[in-house]
Amino acid sequence: MVEPNAPVLRPRSLPLRVAAFVVVAAGVVAWDAVAPHIDPVSTWWAVAIIAAGVLPATLALVYLALPLWSHPRVVAAGLLVFLAAAIVTWRLDAHLASNFMKLAAYSCGGWLFLRLFEELAWVVLIAVVIPFVDAISVAAGPTKTIVNHHFEVYSAVAVAFVAPGGRAAGLGPPDILFFALFLAAAARWGLRPGWTWIAMTGMYSLTLVLANATDVNGLPALPFLSAGFVLANGDLLWKRLRPRKA
Repeated sequence: MVEPNAPVLRPRSLPLRVAAFVVVAAGVVAWDAVAPHIDPVSTWWAVAIIAAGVLPATLALVYLALPLWSHPRVVAAGLLVFLAAAIVTWRLDAHLASNFMKLAAYSCGGWLFLRLFEELAWVVLIAVVIPFVDAISVAAGPTKTIVNHHFEVYSAVAVAFVAPGGRAAGLGPPDILFFALFLAAAARWGLRPGWTWIAMTGMYSLTLVLANATDVNGLPALPFLSAGFVLANGDLLWKRLRPRKA
């Protein structure tokens, strides 16, 4: 049986993970700094670049930083510091820095939120409920209002994934928060963190492709996220949660 707070990694693998984080972070920062100055590409090329490269590389930072989830004081401090830094840098028009501060703040928020869940069943319940809430919000709720009539508000809070020429796709705070939460839940309860990251990231990329294929202003991402979490861990979730005979 896996302990609820089992470490994600053996100590020996930590230096390798830190090195990988530094390399990936440097690459993503460099891309986000250079991409707006590259000649624009067609819409579908921009979608392909973001879905196959920029989005996975950026979300890889959450996976590589995953061992931090089990240190609540560090995570709580990180949430406050990164959130404050995100607001300050955005107001200073340092949007590149603000983008990564938002990514870090929302990830810390997801890891801290997970502390409220005492059972794996609670996480599964959330995975079942949030797709409906997100779909309603995007179709006829606050998300639709913000995206259609106050896009500057969405830009201020969303994490951007930049294509050549400066065009970008975005994920809102709940999208990153629950991404981090499900990823940490997979680690906490001994599921499949690596496959969970692959499945959820792939689903977010699919969301981007479908949003452009259907030419809609916004497509709810959380249903796809929940589907990725369940697909990666469905058999383990069934074994853990099914009723057992006496």
